[in-house]
Amino acid sequence: MSLSMLFGCLWVLASAAVALLPMRHQYVPGVALLIAAPVLIGLIGYEHGWFALAIALFAFVSMFRNPLIYLWKRARGERPRIPQ
Repeated sequence: MSLSMLFGCLWVLASAAVALLPMRHQYVPGVALLIAAPVLIGLIGYEHGWFALAIALFAFVSMFRNPLIYLWKRARGERPRIPQ
């Protein structure tokens, strides 16, 4: 297994662990995972090709869909509702 795939697997496990935390404790590690993801996905795509890149990108979007929707709406100038 390549180093990029190993880091990808560790990223998934870390994301699952962060999801188990209470919401107030999810922000800092969640932002760190959100920032690290594009670099890791790019590395996976570089080493394994476009198909692995597409799978990694799909996994990332499915795990971070709510923060990505929020950021997309903020970038468009909307005031998104924050779920409680």
